[in-house]
Amino acid sequence: MNIDPRTVGARVRMRTPSLTPLEARVVNTITGRTDMDMTTSLREVAEDSGVSDAMIVKIAKKLGFNGFRDFREALVSYQQSDVASLHSEISPEDSSSDIVRKVFNTAVQAIEETMSILDMEAFDRASTLLHGARQRDFYGLGGSAQIARDVSHKFLRIGLRSAVFDDSHMMLMSAALLGPDDVVVSFSHSGATSAVIDATRLARQNGARTIALTNYNNAPITEIADVVLCSTAQGSPLLGENAAARIAQLNIMDAIFVSVAQRDFASAESQLARTMKSVDSKREK
Repeated sequence: MNIDPRTVGARVRMRTPSLTPLEARVVNTITGRTDMDMTTSLREVAEDSGVSDAMIVKIAKKLGFNGFRDFREALVSYQQSDVASLHSEISPEDSSSDIVRKVFNTAVQAIEETMSILDMEAFDRASTLLHGARQRDFYGLGGSAQIARDVSHKFLRIGLRSAVFDDSHMMLMSAALLGPDDVVVSFSHSGATSAVIDATRLARQNGARTIALTNYNNAPITEIADVVLCSTAQGSPLLGENAAARIAQLNIMDAIFVSVAQRDFASAESQLARTMKSVDSKREK
């Protein structure tokens, strides 16, 4: 199986939540090895993980590979890539420059890997739906709501109005009023936030088109979304996945914003000039 090495880490991370706890532990053991090469045997990996050969093969297939050899080849190629080397754990002994370098590199890795797995057909469809929508409602809680607000702000700058809902009741009220000409964008890192899922499901039942932005391509929210856009990020004990994933998701939505604006560039440019002029008086001269 010939795949882009940059996508391997993302591919494994996105499918890990669908594994059993034992399978996830085995994956962490395998991916944590620094001595893996093309000669590493199935038996060696199985013994190191404390499971059978058959279990390793089963896990490799659940991760989307043809078998252990395919998984081994992909993992070795990924570990040798420039993208994989960007991430490193933060330790108590790190200096300020170490912290800055590691945090920035983790963000760069998230952006690089997200770009490598981005579904361009889904991207184009999301842009088309958002450009043609009568109403654009964005759903998200916590950090996801901050992404929604950033996108809504950008759209307003080019004259495309949208609404952000970060409360479970308000999301449901919004969803109850939507119809076939409307679009919902649901932001959920885990893709399993019940409040966001419930509102997205109701919006879809009422005919609205639904777009999900999540970190996992088999998360529950993907089952009720017309369009799925995935970010990916490697977590760490201190930062978690959310920090880097948020940056990747902001980049996805920045690209969506540009794509939407490009569809009616003259209008976007005109509206941008008007909105910029409206706040110009608030700047110190």
